Amino acid sequence: MRIGYPCINTSIGCRSGRTFRLKSYSEERLVSTVQGNLDCLARILEFNARNNLLFFRITSDLVPFASHPICRFDWQRYFRDRFAEIGRMVTRHAMRISMHPDQFIVINSPSEETVENGIRELAYHADVLDMMGLDRSAKIQLHVGGLYGDRRESLSRFARRYKALNTDIKKRLVVENDDRVYAVADCLWLSEETGIPVLFDAFHHQVHNRGESAAETLHLAAQTWSKADGPPMVDYSQPAGAGFTRSHAASIDIRRFRRFLAETSPLDFDVMLEIKDKERSALKAVKAARHDPRFAAAASA
Repeated sequence: MRIGYPCINTSIGCRSGRTFRLKSYSEERLVSTVQGNLDCLARILEFNARNNLLFFRITSDLVPFASHPICRFDWQRYFRDRFAEIGRMVTRHAMRISMHPDQFIVINSPSEETVENGIRELAYHADVLDMMGLDRSAKIQLHVGGLYGDRRESLSRFARRYKALNTDIKKRLVVENDDRVYAVADCLWLSEETGIPVLFDAFHHQVHNRGESAAETLHLAAQTWSKADGPPMVDYSQPAGAGFTRSHAASIDIRRFRRFLAETSPLDFDVMLEIKDKERSALKAVKAARHDPRFAAAASA
């Protein structure tokens, strides 16, 4: 079990997702921005390695406008060595890497233009992970998308579009349950149709489910992951405050986290903490999990 957090480290004083406005685009600005982003990413990963935070979600803004038609610069060739260097660091420390494109990436949209734009963005994400030399356990997580008035047809459209994707993209995609439209049961149906692994979002399941327990549902989702896909990935968060809310907590409640670990034992998986204070909560979670045999195995890997 590896524990991690997404995109931003609040402790080290840099961001790996710096960007700029489209009207300010130039190759010079792109190069300087990406260089700074990659340098910051390396610093984040070094911090994580020192603190046994072995799961990290890389920001989609690492290379601004990479999938936009305005970008004709061969950033892949220019930064090839730097990406490979960072990838070697990831491999050396047995880290797990993921990415999560923005919500506008909707491959089940009825709009062909929307789908084409989304596929270009997915290709960019796959390029980042490929350039780092990471195996197929480095994943790109995606929501199913919109309902468009017909759940079954929208699910079927996702399945058709997924099957038609380039293998370089398809091998990295996983589908995640959301908090409003598509529950884990829908994602499991897609997995049966396509073979796509299902990423279990514990908080989304809490606010949007069909009566299944979290432990039962996580077990079903875990069965969709092959050995080559790596251990199942789980997104974990907690509600902000008491009562029903879809807002994520500002900081982790360790008692709840320990209860989640106990309820899901002995199933092994990697945990992405979607908590607002990022690495601060992740460090607390690592401390709380230090006696869990799943985490101990990861720490000694």
